[in-house]
Amino acid sequence: MGDPAFDITGLTPHERLELIEHLWDSLTPQDVPLTEAQQEELQRRLERLERDGVSGRSWDEVERRVRGRGRR
Repeated sequence: MGDPAFDITGLTPHERLELIEHLWDSLTPQDVPLTEAQQEELQRRLERLERDGVSGRSWDEVERRVRGRGRR
């Protein structure tokens, strides 16, 4: 990759993060193809979801448990 079209060194860290976000959002799924291993893992997880249904805890439940630990 050659030199960038413009100099980003003058940007603040926040501005650079915003630039990264805009660049990422500009990509389509076809621009970032999955590897074979990623495709296999995604398929495995989708099959487990279809077989077992949704599992896990809501963020609210997790947050309550974590915050409750400090009150003992």
